[in-house]
Amino acid sequence: MKTAIAFAALALAASFPAFAQEDADKQALMDARFDPPPAGWQVPRTAWGDPDLRGMWPLDYLSATPRTRPPQFGDRAFMTDAEYARATGNAEADMARYDEEERAGLMAMGHWNERQLPLRQTSLIMEPANGQYPPLTDRGKELAANERTSWNTYVFENMDDFGIMDRCLTRGMPGSMLPAVYNMGIRVMQAPGLVTISVEMIHETRLVHLDGRAPPPPEVQFDLGYSVGHWEDDTLVIETSNFRPGMSAGPAPNSDQMRITERLTPMGPDQIRYEAWISDPVVMEGTYKVDFPWRRDDDYEMFEYACHEGNVQVRGYITATSPRFAEQRAATWRERGEEPESGVPIR
Repeated sequence: MKTAIAFAALALAASFPAFAQEDADKQALMDARFDPPPAGWQVPRTAWGDPDLRGMWPLDYLSATPRTRPPQFGDRAFMTDAEYARATGNAEADMARYDEEERAGLMAMGHWNERQLPLRQTSLIMEPANGQYPPLTDRGKELAANERTSWNTYVFENMDDFGIMDRCLTRGMPGSMLPAVYNMGIRVMQAPGLVTISVEMIHETRLVHLDGRAPPPPEVQFDLGYSVGHWEDDTLVIETSNFRPGMSAGPAPNSDQMRITERLTPMGPDQIRYEAWISDPVVMEGTYKVDFPWRRDDDYEMFEYACHEGNVQVRGYITATSPRFAEQRAATWRERGEEPESGVPIR
């Protein structure tokens, strides 16, 4: 027995250097996401003494990095050299589609998507270790199963058949702080006691109150929640609560119990480390964390987010698919001299 225990102790001790090296390698890759700041650089200050985060921090360069981790990477937070070379090649091919469409006189996904090169990290979600959302609770599964959007619905009867993005209402949280396929601008502005974060898509603005106030009563709710913040050295810490249910585009529609803690840490003159921990005990059995770099681009321009022109597409989906409008559609086809619903000429 003593011999067996001794061998086990030796095996455990031998494993410590391997674990330590693995942790050191991961930390090195985490640090490598940021350029070393210039010698002697210090975080700039506003006129009233707060760390200065003001500027344009678009997320378009994150478009090739998935939110959840592809299964082939398992618990690996970063790609190998060979994997990163392949991912970069695939991204370059996607980026070339814009010029290909220009030469062909087309406007397709090469114009629609805004693409750049991927990060080396395998997903924006860095916790849990597998890079996935936590398991859903029974209530979360029910909410996910009953969620209706234009991605999973084919016959539209009323407004309840459309999701929050279909109706151009909001991207919710944390979606508004994550990359999409276009319109990914984020602008940070500051005033004494206040930080504002404006997002290009849907043109929403978050107000982060730094004056020590408490959130309002829980029955006062907002699409993007209510945010209060404070400084920890040079890091802006934001606590957000008071969410309106059903306004999130996560693994399932959120409840009013969702809470988000964000940390914005300057890493250099043009870089911020963005971290956010998201919990919703009604919907998820645990917390997940996104963690990625922000890069300044003050030449980035925010454009109008028109969503769907004239806001007519919701009505169009209903009149085009609902049985209530079948005779109206048939009459339109007949006026064109075509068979209803098929477009085949009447002979």
